[in-house]
Amino acid sequence: MRILIYGLNFFPELTGIGKYTGEMAQYLVKKGHYVHVITTPPYYPQWKISKPYTGWQYQHEKWAGVDVYRCPLWVPKKPSGIKRLLHLFSFTLSSFPLMLGQRKWQPEIIINIAPSLLSALPALILAKLTGAKTWLHIQDFELDAAFGLGLLPGSKWGHAIARRMELALFKRFDRVSTISQRMLERLWQKGVEQEKTVLFPNWIDTDLIKPLVQPSEFREEWGIGDDKIVVLYSGNMGRKQGLEILLVSARLLVDVPEVLFLLCGDGAMRAKLQKDAHDLPNIHFYPLQPLEQLNNLLNLADIHILPQRADAADLVMPSKLSGMLASGKVVVATASPESELGSIVSDVGILAPPGDAAQLSGALLTLARNPEQRVDLGEKGRNWVVSHWEMHKVLRTFEAHLKNMLES
Repeated sequence: MRILIYGLNFFPELTGIGKYTGEMAQYLVKKGHYVHVITTPPYYPQWKISKPYTGWQYQHEKWAGVDVYRCPLWVPKKPSGIKRLLHLFSFTLSSFPLMLGQRKWQPEIIINIAPSLLSALPALILAKLTGAKTWLHIQDFELDAAFGLGLLPGSKWGHAIARRMELALFKRFDRVSTISQRMLERLWQKGVEQEKTVLFPNWIDTDLIKPLVQPSEFREEWGIGDDKIVVLYSGNMGRKQGLEILLVSARLLVDVPEVLFLLCGDGAMRAKLQKDAHDLPNIHFYPLQPLEQLNNLLNLADIHILPQRADAADLVMPSKLSGMLASGKVVVATASPESELGSIVSDVGILAPPGDAAQLSGALLTLARNPEQRVDLGEKGRNWVVSHWEMHKVLRTFEAHLKNMLES
C-alpha cells in the first residue's frame, strides 16, 4: 500500500503524538508498505524548534525507509488560545502545496492525525483528486479541550457553529479512529456513524519498557539515596495535565523526608511550576531524557503519578500511562472513576479525586510506607498493559483495518 501520513508531530519528538506517529510509520514500512509523511520540524514539548531543523523552510529527509517532508511552522514562545490557532493554521497553510504535490505519487490511503483538525481540508482535497481512502485518527478532541479548558473564548452560538463544522469534517472521512473507548463513544455522541469508527489505542513496546532487576542508573547519577521513595512525573508539562496539584501535595508531605517528587519533562507550564516550587526541598526538576534512557527513567519511580484535570476527563487519554504501567511500578492518578483513565487505574493502581491534594498526598504516603502493595499493584499494571496495549498487537490490528478499508 502507498500510505501518506499527514500530521503536525513526528519523530524525533520523544513524547506525545510525534512518538506514536513515528512508530506507526516505521512499522508500516517494515511490513512492506510505502510511506510518505508530511509534518513539521520537531518542536514539542519545548515549544521550540530543535536544531538542526528550521521553522522557515521546507525540508526532505529519509528516515527508517520513510520519506519525510517537513513544512515551515510558526511556534509561539508562550502558547495561548489564539496563538495556538495561528500555530496550527501555519502548518495547514505551509503544508497545502506539499499535499497537492503528492498527487503525482498517488497515495492509496491518507491518514490525517488530529490535532490538528485544521489540516483535514488539504487531506480531503488530495483524496478527491487521487481517489485515496481517508482515515482520521484523533489523539485528542482539540476543540472540546480548547473550549472546556478556556483556551479559546466564544459564545454558545460560536461554539455550536464550530462543532457543526467539526462534525462535517468527521463525516467526510472513510474511517475515524480514536485512542480510548470513552473517546469513541464521544464520537458517536457527536454524530459519527458507529460503523465507520475504529478503536486504535496508543501502544507501548513492552520489550523496550520493562521492569529492571537492578536499581535505575539515575539513582546514582542524580544522587538519590536508597532510602528515598521516588514519586515520578515524566512527560509534557502543559495546562491539560493539572500539575499544580503535585506542588500542593509536595508541600503537604514536606515533613516526610523519605518522599521525593521528581518532575521530568518540558512544556508551557514548566517555568511557572519551577518558580512556584523554588522553596520546596522535596521536589526536583529534570529535562526530557533520550529514548534509549526511557526505561531507566521509568524504572527510577517507586510510584508513578498521573494528574488529570476534571474538565479534561475523556477529552484526552494520557499516552504516558502505558509506559508507567509497562515499567511494573505502581501508578497513582487523579481522575474520576467514571473516566476511562479512572476505570483502568482503579483496577491496577490508586485513584484520588481530581484537584484533591489532601487525598492524593494521603495515597502517596500510604504507598510509600507499604512496599508490598507497590509491588503487587505494579505487577497488575504490567500484566494489564501487555494484554491490552502491546505494540505489535495494536499495530497488526491497525494494519488489518487499513487493508480492509482499501478493499471495501
